[in-house]
Amino acid sequence: MAHPKRRHSTTRRDKRRTHYKLTAKQLSVDPTTGEVHRSHRAHVYEGNLYYKGKLMIEDYAKVV
Repeated sequence: MAHPKRRHSTTRRDKRRTHYKLTAKQLSVDPTTGEVHRSHRAHVYEGNLYYKGKLMIEDYAKVV
């Protein structure tokens, strides 16, 4: 296995790591409830589970 003869500087290390960045999560507004949630995810609103603006499970809080 190869080992470097000289130590890499912190500037060189940081240049290599500049591409590792967090991206903001995509948010959307549910058309029926007006709730802000992550895109393509089901969300709970007032105890009910909604997905794509449709009621999937009523009284979801009791099921879980």
